[in-house]
Amino acid sequence: MIEKNINIDIATYIDHSFLKPTATPEDIEQCCNEAQYFGFPTVCVYPSAVSQAVKLLHGQKIAVCTVIGFPTGANTSSVKLYEAQEATENGATELDIMINLGQVKAGSSEEIYNEISAICEATGQTIKVILETNLLTDTEKRLAAEICMDAGANYLKTCSGWFGGATVTDVRFLNNISQGRVGIKASGGIKTLEQAYELIEAGATRLGTSHGVALVQSQNG
Repeated sequence: MIEKNINIDIATYIDHSFLKPTATPEDIEQCCNEAQYFGFPTVCVYPSAVSQAVKLLHGQKIAVCTVIGFPTGANTSSVKLYEAQEATENGATELDIMINLGQVKAGSSEEIYNEISAICEATGQTIKVILETNLLTDTEKRLAAEICMDAGANYLKTCSGWFGGATVTDVRFLNNISQGRVGIKASGGIKTLEQAYELIEAGATRLGTSHGVALVQSQNG
């Protein structure tokens, strides 16, 4: 087991996520309150909760992130673009976009590039593209990562959490591809401090998790 790492402040890595389909306004309020109390840099909520989160966090140095085309990525590009623009108008400053996995499997580089670059250009926000690494081969991961970086993405994100979680192997793989060009967001199934440390040491610069409170309490305990 990895010992407590005094050089890593876990709280500063957390995208505090509440992406349950049953999320209520009370859940979103609790999520935002936890982010303020524990010092998380970001909350990640569904598009319908963006306006509420923005109001709750007004004046705080906490970004509001939302998901686009989530969780399958199978929406048309125009729908994703509208969703991204609306979220931005509602105050979201970070967008986690689900890539079109069928296009990745088909090697449709131009279509993937056009979709991601259009959202980057139209919104001007921090863009994290979800690759769903558990469903891709290494060749497909590399293709998707390189296209997204060329299209203007700021982060490569491992998973939505719906089809498996982040692995050290995938984070290290994406980090080797990116060579520092973009950040790496590990997401899905991050429940223990040991997992968090391992992912950070592999190259993760963000951790998307609904277990941020437990992680911080574990580190501080």
